Amino acid sequence: MCTREFPVGVLGGVLVRYRARKLCAFDSASTLSFKLELDPTLRQTEKGDTEFEISTKTCTPAGEVVWEETSTFLSLNPDRRRAGKAEPSAPADHAASAPAAGSAEWDLGSNAGRQFAAVNGDVNPIHMHAMLARLFGFRSNIAHGMFLLARSLELMQAAGVEPAYPQEVKAAFLRPALLPAKLQLGRRPEEIVKLDANENPYGPPPEVRAALGSMPFPNIYPDPETRQLRSALAELNNVPMENLLVGCGADELIDLLMRCVLDPGDKIVDCPPTFTMYVFDAAVNNAHTVTVPRLDGFRLDVAGITAAVTEHTPKIVFLTSPNNPDGSMIQESEFRAILKLPVLVVLDEAYIEFSDEPSRMAWVLDHPNLVVLRTFSKSAGLAGLRVGYGAFPKGMIDYLWRAKQPYNVSVASETAACAALTNKEYLQDVRDRLVSERERLFSQLQGIPFLEPYPSSANFILCKVGAGRDARQIKDALAKEGIMVRHYAKKELSGYIRISVGLPEHTDKLMTGLAALA
Repeated sequence: MCTREFPVGVLGGVLVRYRARKLCAFDSASTLSFKLELDPTLRQTEKGDTEFEISTKTCTPAGEVVWEETSTFLSLNPDRRRAGKAEPSAPADHAASAPAAGSAEWDLGSNAGRQFAAVNGDVNPIHMHAMLARLFGFRSNIAHGMFLLARSLELMQAAGVEPAYPQEVKAAFLRPALLPAKLQLGRRPEEIVKLDANENPYGPPPEVRAALGSMPFPNIYPDPETRQLRSALAELNNVPMENLLVGCGADELIDLLMRCVLDPGDKIVDCPPTFTMYVFDAAVNNAHTVTVPRLDGFRLDVAGITAAVTEHTPKIVFLTSPNNPDGSMIQESEFRAILKLPVLVVLDEAYIEFSDEPSRMAWVLDHPNLVVLRTFSKSAGLAGLRVGYGAFPKGMIDYLWRAKQPYNVSVASETAACAALTNKEYLQDVRDRLVSERERLFSQLQGIPFLEPYPSSANFILCKVGAGRDARQIKDALAKEGIMVRHYAKKELSGYIRISVGLPEHTDKLMTGLAALA
């Protein structure tokens, strides 16, 4: 067994030993279940460190164990951790190889945490295992909360075993929402109707895949100024290239703007229910949020915003049109009234392509207190490649360039976005298909007795759940049928579900599922 040296003040633990056994042969087409077991005994070593084990068993439907593995973890005691007196790392690091039939054991080296993280998708810089974080009350970002399941599957596949998608994950300490959809719903990804994140079901134009497959210089850092993409966007939006900035999604630009505008203790105005990243990024940047709730029908409270600006002197007002989650538009008279206030106005137009209204991006040239944000995630089908952009007043954008990460947009992302813009006919056709399907979906939702859908100018529809029904239960019942819709934990939206517009066959399956719940 080896230990890993911890920097002073770092909390965490490391995987120090891994054991696995393949117990018997089984039909690779059978459905398997995974059982995770935690040794309740936290053992103390001679030096006061804490050691414990996590075991997994892979079982057939009949309960026969075909594979088992045990991982041992070590966490240094707080005194030694604070003093920085951990044992030095073992001299030789080596990774485990996949076992053949029979029994196999390995001692993992001092970089085992990093090896384990690579398998599980851990983006935590200290590579702390999720179970250890859970036990000791720390937070971890291991993707999907998979714990040991990914390791189990990797080793089994390397050993020549190809299990079917697991139908059951028994782990009392694991929140089901943390599991990927194929484990939450017990279905293959292609069997899931995903209507919970407003993604474009048609995907990007074919030119995108072709361009990504023939990138000439993926080994070279990207252009830090994304000049090719900004030039194309300038032509598309009738805005000078000098006023445009591209980010790793519009989310990055929201955060960048706050970092450049807000001092600790400054304020923003938020108009919920709306996109939640404004409040999130404000908190990250140590700013405060002044809340001006929307009126009935999700209309903006312009008088309330005006009063908030007068009373609290915020630096930024965030507006979204169409608004997420209800799809309502900001009326021009309301928007002009807000623009007259002594405050920076940020207009998020992530869903503007699905409305009948033109973008206000060019307004930036006439209003020095206006920023307009757009994205390639929705209409262009590039949500997974993270490309957003914004139009900024010339007097502001120069300072944003100084604070922007130099290589924030990857070669692949810029290549894909530029390729998407070369096929405007495809983008328009997809937009028209989604708008048409939105109207069909809205009409059919009106026939569900326990739902009240709201008209939308976006690629989603918000529904109020009534007739004594529980919105969360509706969401969960649909999930059991492989249909994912959005439910919100926040009080003001707890009685609603939001449904993204999908393909026509997605609408058909959704309506079948809803009809069964009536």
